[in-house]
Amino acid sequence: MTSQKFVKLGKIIDEFGLEVLRGAKNYQNFPIRADDINRPALQLTGFFDYYDTTRLQVLAKVEMTYLGKLSPDQRRQSFDGLLSRPIPALIITRNMDPFPECLEVAEKYDRTILRTKELASIFIPELLNSLKTQLAARITRHGVLVEVYGEGVLIMGESGVGKSETAIELVKRGHRLVADDAVEIRTVGNRIIGSAPELIRHYIELRGIGVVDVRQLFGMSSVRDEQDIDMVVNLEQWNEGAFYDRLGTNEEFTTILDKKVPVVTIPVKTGRNLAIIVEVAAMNNRHKKMGYNAAQEFSRQLDAHFEEMLSAQMEENALEENEFEGEDV
Repeated sequence: MTSQKFVKLGKIIDEFGLEVLRGAKNYQNFPIRADDINRPALQLTGFFDYYDTTRLQVLAKVEMTYLGKLSPDQRRQSFDGLLSRPIPALIITRNMDPFPECLEVAEKYDRTILRTKELASIFIPELLNSLKTQLAARITRHGVLVEVYGEGVLIMGESGVGKSETAIELVKRGHRLVADDAVEIRTVGNRIIGSAPELIRHYIELRGIGVVDVRQLFGMSSVRDEQDIDMVVNLEQWNEGAFYDRLGTNEEFTTILDKKVPVVTIPVKTGRNLAIIVEVAAMNNRHKKMGYNAAQEFSRQLDAHFEEMLSAQMEENALEENEFEGEDV
């Protein structure tokens, strides 16, 4: 799968410490748009149907062993078919030496040949993870992201409702700040991950005080760079005419990057300790993921209680009817 975003090949080379055996013109700025790689086994035999030239190509032990059994002319033909196409780069694993025909054809078509000392089984998963992270779809949302008891809580609401104040109180209570004001959100697989823009990372704005550095004030344990978003807490001013769920049996969700996330709405009113309420919401959400829903359990107990009362009432009515019929006789 390809993405509209791109990462420069030079960044991948620096991240994984790849050795440049042969660099194409301006290779460091070559845009990689595919979040997957290809091991060109079939392509080395001449089969190029459904071949994605936007992917990084990786040669491992299997492909190199196959190539080693070919004659120089056959290898030249294999590499010609592969490198004549505009691939970002060809990466050789295990620190194996490239075949002379590989470098010869790479020079002919001005392609980049790289090498890593890692095994393919180690290198490929790490490369895929990096590509999917950097090329993931992203959006930015106005809010505050905190980690509470291991749950990523995205606090949202209108400006001035108390999002940052709630977050700083949570930090004081031992939880961790991820982002304030602007939350960059991306998806990696089934995960929804939030982080802060580099410029404002670890900073928080408090009206009347200004911008403070949470990491400097509260220590390294008070912040983290990114966090999975497990739930959304929407803060809104208390409205006497609005209906607020008092049992919690009606679960609500919001959609972020096409993925459903649980959402709870907390009305803000003088005297309410929002930090404690958010803590309880996070713990309750964690319980639900582990299979326990307090609202449903409470509702079940109420239903059982009323059924028991109804059954007892029906039995009592039946006894009274029998007694009344006996008196008539």
